[in-house]
Amino acid sequence: MTNARYKKKLDDLLFICSRNLPKVDEQLIRRAFDLGFNAHRHDIRASGEPFFEHPYEVARIVAKEIPLDDVSVASALLHDVVEDTDYQIKDIRAEFGDTIADIVDGATKISDIFRTHEVTQAESYRKMLLSMVRDVRVMLIKFADRLHNMRTLEFLSDEKQKRMAKETLEIYAPFAHRFGLANLKWELEDLSFKYLNHEAYETIARELKARRREREHYIKKFSSPIEKRLRQDGFKFEISGRPKHFYSIYNKMIKRNKSLDGIYDLFAVRVILDTEDSNDCFAVYGTITDIYLPNPDRFKNYISVPKKNGYQSIHTTVVGPDGKMVEVQIRTRGMHEVAERGVAAHWMYKENTKAIDEELSNWVNWVREIFESAEQVPTAQLMESFKLNLYQDEIYLFTPKGELKILPTGATPVDFAYEIHSKIGQHCLAAKVNGRIVPLDSVLKSGDQVEILTSKNQTPNPDWEKFVVTHKAKSHIRRWVREEQRKAMDAGKELWEKKTRKAKLSINEDELTEFLHQRRIENIGMFYLGVRQEKINPDEIIEMILEEKKHPSARGQEDGKIDGLFDKFISTARGATSGIVLDGSHDNFMHNYAKCCNPIPGDEVVGYVTTGEGIKIHRKNCRNITLLLKMESGRFMEVNWPSENGAMFVAAVKICGDDRAGMLNDITQVISTQMNTNIRSVNIDSVDSVFDGTFILYVKDRDHLGKILDRVKRVKGVRAAERLEE
Repeated sequence: MTNARYKKKLDDLLFICSRNLPKVDEQLIRRAFDLGFNAHRHDIRASGEPFFEHPYEVARIVAKEIPLDDVSVASALLHDVVEDTDYQIKDIRAEFGDTIADIVDGATKISDIFRTHEVTQAESYRKMLLSMVRDVRVMLIKFADRLHNMRTLEFLSDEKQKRMAKETLEIYAPFAHRFGLANLKWELEDLSFKYLNHEAYETIARELKARRREREHYIKKFSSPIEKRLRQDGFKFEISGRPKHFYSIYNKMIKRNKSLDGIYDLFAVRVILDTEDSNDCFAVYGTITDIYLPNPDRFKNYISVPKKNGYQSIHTTVVGPDGKMVEVQIRTRGMHEVAERGVAAHWMYKENTKAIDEELSNWVNWVREIFESAEQVPTAQLMESFKLNLYQDEIYLFTPKGELKILPTGATPVDFAYEIHSKIGQHCLAAKVNGRIVPLDSVLKSGDQVEILTSKNQTPNPDWEKFVVTHKAKSHIRRWVREEQRKAMDAGKELWEKKTRKAKLSINEDELTEFLHQRRIENIGMFYLGVRQEKINPDEIIEMILEEKKHPSARGQEDGKIDGLFDKFISTARGATSGIVLDGSHDNFMHNYAKCCNPIPGDEVVGYVTTGEGIKIHRKNCRNITLLLKMESGRFMEVNWPSENGAMFVAAVKICGDDRAGMLNDITQVISTQMNTNIRSVNIDSVDSVFDGTFILYVKDRDHLGKILDRVKRVKGVRAAERLEE
């Protein structure tokens, strides 16, 4: 390599690797460095610097901040090669072997999780999780990749800054938390906070900076007697003020509805002991609480009962000098390594082959649980489950035999039952908590002893899904409900066929589907389900079909013309706005519009989660909604049209009346002049001195449309004026 500057960078990287990694294959890293440098030689970042600066910095993070191994460093140097250059994964495989090629391939596939629509998002999630289960290094490289991108985010447009910051806060930071990477999680959160709420970020930064000297002086005053006692007792230790992170402070201010002055744990101290004996942590706790009065409600023992991500520490809050509350963490050096570096602190090798120990396996078990039914879960539910599982606080529960179970905060006895075994959950009849029978939707607390009572005759209740919080419980309940629904549909189909044979009606499934479609019933499965549940009378349907066969009408030809016009209208109406909003997110999911009610902007709408078609948007007064609510109320979601100030919606109005001279002029004058509304198009037909007209116009809302119709009805010769809906 002739570029002296990059030769120095390579030397610096190799030095960092030699200091932080258990072993280093220098030739491997040199080869990866050379290929990455040459592949990106002509590429420039948004900042104007050479693109290779990015994979180089990612490799430095992997080597220094979450040190793994030389394979990870080489993969980090190559992680953008396949995505951004002419190199293909087969080239990487030929040059570096299967392990590095698979890691680079995994990193490439999950690089843009949230850039496209919901189906692709869910597929990207599946790829990400699959890659994580196969080789956890894929996700750790993605953490480093995202961290460097966030550190250089100022060079992107405001829109991209906010998109990446939101994605980082919702996905990457919680994933880092799940992997036990505390430092990385805090930095990702603070950088996201900086771009999503810059004003609040700057306010907190300014106030903390102004108080820095005061805070440092107080921490020194607080720590001095502790240091003196610990030295007397022969401990080797490090004691320091623990920085409070901006996003954490902001969340506490919002949650507790207090100003910065009201957050009492801004003073935080960490004691790290140079010992391997966890009992020393409890001895130090005794010393500190002998000096300062502890708050018994603020004690947490994560040493005896670690968090799921392996975190161990003692947390306590004591009353320090001047009556100020100080949060103290006590841990060993080894515990601190795990707390800071999480999964990286557990990296192991046996004969040059990656071996993941039991703790590391536990960290990715939750991914496998999600994968048990990922292929069968509808897209919206899949996304919900991922987000639900990422960032939950934990509670510690016990079986009657004393076995520990760790579940998310808010867990219920049904969650506990499924955690023990799926069959226990399926047959859960009742629960005892601390010896007393409790409702199945009771919220459990840390320390509870839970006993599940089962019955072979008991089956899941669909309502359980409304209160369970774990993915495992939700997915098993949904799976059971779907299976029962399928059985009911089969039974309904059998009953329908029996009825048609008795009535001597010959109709195949395609003809039945067409008949139902004409009556705005799109799903033949739901029809069979309605028959089985006696919500649809098959005899009435048979009678309607036989009557239609006897008296076919020309209605279909007329419908074709009307449908074509109406389809064109609703397409125009929906195109005039920016889609549908779910949980404040614009067009971030797969959806389509129900043909039974043809919703358009301005209508009150509701979303129905289908299998394979995303979310179906219905009008709230749709006649099919009542039936669906009775059968599957748990599959409805709140959706809305985007709220755009001053936005005008497109509506269609059908007007009929006497075909007199000047009629069209009078109607358009009322709409455009008196009601100050623009008309987009007019379609008029006249037969035997009677006209039928369809007017497509802009309205503010339904009330505005109602006033227009009232005014049009006053025009001489107008017989009817109503909204065109079907």
